[in-house]
Amino acid sequence: MEITNLTVHELLEKLQNKEISITDITKSYVQNINEKEKEVQAFITPLTAQALEQAEEVQKKVEEGTITSELAGIPIGIKDNICTKGVKTTCASKMLENFVSPYDATVMEKLQKENMINLGKLNMDEFAMGASTEYSHFQKTKNPWNLNTVPGGSSGGSAAAVAANLVPWALGSDTGGSVRQPASFCGVVGLKPTYGLVSRYGLVAFASSLDQIGPITKDVRDNAMLLTLIAGHDEKDSTSMNIEKKDYTKALKNDVKGLKIGVPQEFFGEGINKEVKQKLGQAIEEYKNLGATVEEFSLDIAEYSLATYYIIACAEASSNLGRFDGIRYGYRSPNFTNLKELFVNSRSEGFGAEVKRRIILGTYVLSSGYYDAYYKKAQQVRTLVKKEFDKAFEKYDVLLTPTSPTVAFEIGTRSNNPLEMYLADICTVSVNIAGLPAISVPCGVDSNNMPIGMQLIGNKFDEETILNAAYTYEQKAKFRENYHPVVY
Repeated sequence: MEITNLTVHELLEKLQNKEISITDITKSYVQNINEKEKEVQAFITPLTAQALEQAEEVQKKVEEGTITSELAGIPIGIKDNICTKGVKTTCASKMLENFVSPYDATVMEKLQKENMINLGKLNMDEFAMGASTEYSHFQKTKNPWNLNTVPGGSSGGSAAAVAANLVPWALGSDTGGSVRQPASFCGVVGLKPTYGLVSRYGLVAFASSLDQIGPITKDVRDNAMLLTLIAGHDEKDSTSMNIEKKDYTKALKNDVKGLKIGVPQEFFGEGINKEVKQKLGQAIEEYKNLGATVEEFSLDIAEYSLATYYIIACAEASSNLGRFDGIRYGYRSPNFTNLKELFVNSRSEGFGAEVKRRIILGTYVLSSGYYDAYYKKAQQVRTLVKKEFDKAFEKYDVLLTPTSPTVAFEIGTRSNNPLEMYLADICTVSVNIAGLPAISVPCGVDSNNMPIGMQLIGNKFDEETILNAAYTYEQKAKFRENYHPVVY
């Protein structure tokens, strides 16, 4: 089997048995990037030359015994809104096209402590605003399962790179489904951790009360490994929770006997593709065969979640993106004669259409006279959403829904229809509103061989339960053995 087809835990086993070396792994991935990146276009800033150099250094130090960390020399890809010292962090925007971060995000510090190798910064929707990676200033990433379709968004570059074996695993960020939905479209595993479990320090903010960094991997074990590494309290992030450090791989027991799974019927209603429903139905039957109790119930906040999410997210985006004014940092327009023109032209020329749309929406809902009617009301509904989920978790251990109402759609079919694009998030946004953890795991393909994702939602800080539920299903379904993308 080719090195790049292996999961990270399989790579570690082969490294331990001295069947392969760190340099073999990095060379294989660099070769894959050189051959396939033209088709997939997952990277904004590839770091292949630096990666090869670093691999040789790490290999030498491991042989000398000066580096002993388990993940030393394992490559990774990073979404381009996570600050990386000395490397461009563009957020796929013209505004930050030439911004080189002077510091590392906390998650990057953790990866470097392990001596992992950064293969490059991955494409995304500009400032993480989008569901298809078509709103990047640089390029449109393609889905490795069908190059005419989108990889999802906003972490589309991360999901496509993992699916096409350009990186063994990657970090993305999830504000309303931006790790889970692309994972679903690309047939990989994506986890959105509980809000506050992973430090947001060094993540360029879109909507601060919703954003969370999460792992995108080939399988659930890798996901648990990467989560174990990046989770933990950080003094530099005031929303970071000080909870006990865990090894999430210990939760993978391949057993769901007695697990209570709730299926909210509202997530299977109008707008959910027939084949998506069918595959989810088969997964539900599989869980029953494995000994879990599955029950339908009503979670009637679903219809309000999307509107609530877009009001809160746009309001926070409007506030967070106020700093990009052409003066402090970011793009500065050359066309101005006074201060007002400098502000207006820098922002008009530096931001793309979707980002401008959300800033305008956000500014509107925060403005005098509309604040109470929209923003305050949305925050009140947010409280109701949290309470509904709390009520559901009194009865169930896990909630099961589709990750996305459809499989990946064709490039260009929704980019000019914002409302249709926003509806791609309908199954995922309520999780961010409530600050809960959720994982997307592939549960089959449709008649066109396009992956379908199943979402498992857990209670706060109960990542172990959803990881084990996803792992147990994955062991039975054997998705990676049975289905492959066109480019891998």
